[in-house]
Amino acid sequence: MTQKIVLITGASRGLGRQMARSLAQRGVDLVLTYRSGRAEAEALQSELTALGRRVAILPLDTAECGGFAAFAEVLDDTLRTTWGRERLDALVNNAGIGIHVPFVETTEAQFDALMQVHLKGVFFLTRALLPRIEDGGQILNVSTGLARFALPGYAAYAAMKGGVEVLTRYLAKEQGGRGIRVNVLAPGAIETDFGGGVVRDNADVNRYIASQTALGRVGLPEDIGNAVAMLLCEPGLWVTGQRIEASGGMFL
Repeated sequence: MTQKIVLITGASRGLGRQMARSLAQRGVDLVLTYRSGRAEAEALQSELTALGRRVAILPLDTAECGGFAAFAEVLDDTLRTTWGRERLDALVNNAGIGIHVPFVETTEAQFDALMQVHLKGVFFLTRALLPRIEDGGQILNVSTGLARFALPGYAAYAAMKGGVEVLTRYLAKEQGGRGIRVNVLAPGAIETDFGGGVVRDNADVNRYIASQTALGRVGLPEDIGNAVAMLLCEPGLWVTGQRIEASGGMFL
């Protein structure tokens, strides 16, 4: 059986790091990208290698579309030298930034920064890597619960993620001929350092979110890591073009 290889963008911290851990624990090899956190990426690589996994780490700024062709060439070399392969089994578009600002105070620069990473970057990185994904492989895009429910201060961020959800359906339709399944995972509020760690570190925010969640607590990184592992590792999962929300039933 061919070893499964998954590429996760933005894997040096937060949800990406936990996704990598959850997949490695299930026997998946990984290509992990980081933008500035090389030390964190190297530490994660060592941790997962100790589990018996082969793990490559590569620098990538998903806001810089002009660098995607060169990144794809580096990925080609990495796949050949590390695995003797030419293609990945799955791509997880996880890299992201968070900006919390009221709609009327959102600047064009903030809007553009979000668009570059969350929408344009996802669109064109996926296009660059499609030839490197196996027929029958998977693409998993990461959205947010905020694309379903609205909380003040996230209009621009959520709008980009809404675009990613529409893009996911189009990719599923157009890549179905190759047997590539494309889905979008929408996390709810999770205890990470994202957005300054407000959900994790602000006790009032944490309690409020827990009170609005059917399962009575805020999400943990492991909850999202396990959801990613389910979607990517479950054999024969006949699901594509779908939005899966992992929020514990937030704002039902």
